[in-house]
Amino acid sequence: MAKAGVAILGIYAADLAFTAPRQPIIGETLIGSQFTLGPGGKGSNQSVAAARAGAKVTFISRLGKDAFGDNALAMYAREGIATRVPQDENASTGAAYIFLEEATGNNAIIVVPGAAGMITTRDVDDAQDVIENSAVFMTQLETPSAVGLHALKIAKAAGVITIFNPAPAAALPDEIYTYCDYATPNESEASMLTGVAVTDLASARKAADGLLAKGVGCALITLGGQGSLLHSKTQSIHIPIFNTGKVIDTTGAGDAFNGGFATAIARGEKPETAAVFGSAVAGISVTRRGTAPSMPRLGEVEALLKGTSHLG
Repeated sequence: MAKAGVAILGIYAADLAFTAPRQPIIGETLIGSQFTLGPGGKGSNQSVAAARAGAKVTFISRLGKDAFGDNALAMYAREGIATRVPQDENASTGAAYIFLEEATGNNAIIVVPGAAGMITTRDVDDAQDVIENSAVFMTQLETPSAVGLHALKIAKAAGVITIFNPAPAAALPDEIYTYCDYATPNESEASMLTGVAVTDLASARKAADGLLAKGVGCALITLGGQGSLLHSKTQSIHIPIFNTGKVIDTTGAGDAFNGGFATAIARGEKPETAAVFGSAVAGISVTRRGTAPSMPRLGEVEALLKGTSHLG
């Protein structure tokens, strides 16, 4: 049977988003302008982005047996996402505090993984068939790194293309890089992982070289408004952002990019084409509020991409 689709290991978190002019200091109370409650968590967001972009997606995680967990499963059913997601009666579903800066749409986030933080290698083994039969496997760092490493090993052994999104940034065992066909940090994560302060394309290339030296097959560093850099031993390509209108909310933009990139890689696109596709998914997402709800449908992405190669 031919490998197909995208398997994603990660967490679901209920996103509690507060919009205000600035964050309060300790001991201070501010009046905000908006509050929303919606679905989040990097792996979950990436799953929604990939599914809406046209991929067959299976999400691997754990949830609490509570209202947030029930909401998550209902969402996956609506989005056509298959799941290997048991509900734990002894833990709560993950949650995230999101601060949105009123003037810019920039964000600051605190994540409590809840039940998903208790994922073990046994959970991964229970989903081994899903991982091995996927065209692409992707994970991040909201689950324990040892569990992610175990899943990456399974994927690589089965000849599955692996994408590692090292977010949120954390110290990692060197071994993990050797199982990554693609590593997709943002500028701050790339800086932490390599010791190179990433501020522009030149420094991003230095950091990308550092990731290649650790064993990564190809580094794809996202640079916010500066776009992204696709860098391997054979090519180094700058992908500018898409100018899609006023930026309203950057929360989930990285997840949109990764979900779009994984989708395009799974259907056999070249890495540079896949990175452009991911950039288009992210470019649309930032013009809308929320994380998973902001992810565009395939038709919207194709309309944006029509008539452009969009390579810097």
